[in-house]
Amino acid sequence: MEKRYHWKLQNRELVLGERTLIMGVLNVTPDSFSDGGAYADPDRAFARALELEDEGADIIDIGAESTKPGSQRISEAEELRRLVPVLKRLRGKLNVPISVDTYKSGVAEKALEHGAEIINDPTGVLLDLQLPKVITKYDAGLIINHMRGTPETWAKLGPMKELMRSIVIDLEAALHRVRQGRVEKHQLVIDPGLGFGKRREQNSEIIAQLGVLKVFDLPIAIGPSRKSFLRKEQPQETEFATAGAVAACILGGAHIVRVHDVKNMKIVAEVADTVRQSVKTEEEQPTAARPERERGQTLEGPPRPPLGERRPPLRSRERPPREGPPQGFWQRGQK
Repeated sequence: MEKRYHWKLQNRELVLGERTLIMGVLNVTPDSFSDGGAYADPDRAFARALELEDEGADIIDIGAESTKPGSQRISEAEELRRLVPVLKRLRGKLNVPISVDTYKSGVAEKALEHGAEIINDPTGVLLDLQLPKVITKYDAGLIINHMRGTPETWAKLGPMKELMRSIVIDLEAALHRVRQGRVEKHQLVIDPGLGFGKRREQNSEIIAQLGVLKVFDLPIAIGPSRKSFLRKEQPQETEFATAGAVAACILGGAHIVRVHDVKNMKIVAEVADTVRQSVKTEEEQPTAARPERERGQTLEGPPRPPLGERRPPLRSRERPPREGPPQGFWQRGQK
């Protein structure tokens, strides 16, 4: 059985591991790579949020600053100008929690004041070290993404060396930063950051090796939806590619998938969950009955040779050291 986590937010607790949760994306930016600014108007954004919930979203993730490759950073005031009117309209209108995609502590605080319960930091708490204190103050959930460089520099970056090892090291450093801000383990989710400074082929490698992140003993979120490494000539083809990636992420151990097309990706998630839950652990598998045989006789027939004539045992190879947080990571430094 998949391990279950209890993600504790200020006003509720989400159980992760029973089934995959669907995080519906709502971009209120004028330069979104996926919808071209279709929901920059607060009223249209409000209607879309309600629609995402009706389609089956478990979380609504609102972003007011683009992180597409080459995008420029905006001021805190501009981000709030886009975000706050939407949050005001949505307050008390949804039954699912709101997540806000931001790395700025000032934006995070205003968002939490206006009813958001989760902050989704795309930078791994690198650009604003005050963010963990805001998370602690409001008992909010925090998603820590892995990001390499910034959207302005991604095109200039070469491929990452020792990909998963580098991601693990960087996430460990990010977790250390949030621990310094007194954020509790039950408030956290990690995300390997598909597309955030990785080369096209490396995103598939991350999905294939998603299980490596289990060393953190934290829930895993991931956002493959419509990313450039999946993009095809026709939008429908891109959705099919996204569906394949979503299924692979779930089978690899993701607890939350961040998607644009909630209605169809929820169906994909249901099928992938059924497959994953059908896989029995080795302990659950029944032991097959073995045929009786005479002492010293193998299943193939003839008795085994005397001990002196057997080949010497092979030396076992040394196992490489396990990567991830050191033992006692979450207890260290706690008072």
